[in-house]
Amino acid sequence: MATGRTHRPATRSRGIPEATVARLPLYLRALTALSERSVPTVSSEELAAAAGVNSAKLRKDFSYLGSYGTRGVGYDVEYLVYQISRELGLTQDWPVVIVGIGNLGAALAGYGGFASRGFRVAALIDADPAMTGRPVAGIPVQHSDDLERIIEEDGVSIGVIATPAGVAQQVCDRLVAAGVTSILNFAPTVLSVPDGVDVRKVDLSIELQILAFHEQRKAGEEAGAGNGPNTPGTAAAPPTPRGTTGTGRKGPDGDVPAVMPA
Repeated sequence: MATGRTHRPATRSRGIPEATVARLPLYLRALTALSERSVPTVSSEELAAAAGVNSAKLRKDFSYLGSYGTRGVGYDVEYLVYQISRELGLTQDWPVVIVGIGNLGAALAGYGGFASRGFRVAALIDADPAMTGRPVAGIPVQHSDDLERIIEEDGVSIGVIATPAGVAQQVCDRLVAAGVTSILNFAPTVLSVPDGVDVRKVDLSIELQILAFHEQRKAGEEAGAGNGPNTPGTAAAPPTPRGTTGTGRKGPDGDVPAVMPA
């Protein structure tokens, strides 16, 4: 089987937009579920609904792959699974190193989705000498001093950083210098990389903050609906006069907004 170091998917050379590339895993997940249920064909509308996109966008995305389906029949599920897997490079073996084997790194090491998608965890690496040799998900942890040797021997081109933020850039620099050209970053920091190196950032706290924003907005809309102008016993608060604070006092410098910017 080919290794990740010598073969790369042809998405960029074929001019497939990055937005389309980002949706291909969604289609593949939906198609894999259909394949497991032995569904032979699927319409663009059905597949789009399963992937969470609209059907026109799906058909446009598939046109970049040269797949247009058959009118009245739809798309062949097994062929699309193969076609998308090939385009994403998942028909090859991609050795991956995970650096930082704390709670998150250990959880990633045990994630079964790697192997089923063509990714092989080649090594687990940590700077703590007490972790060296300790098996995690059946793989012995190796010391970070051996990082460059491991990358060279296993032909690794994808690295996963699950370290604290303070050392993430240093780890990133070492990965890049050793030949890693794609990085999945779980550390809560922005990494600086040279041209030709791809970084994908996963920040769970940011995703939760975005969800909190939407929850707050929904709560505000519900409260507003319950306190509309026609609701008995309620009255709208008068606007705060310009140049006063929320308590009605004028600020020491004249016009002061009711809420000072951070």
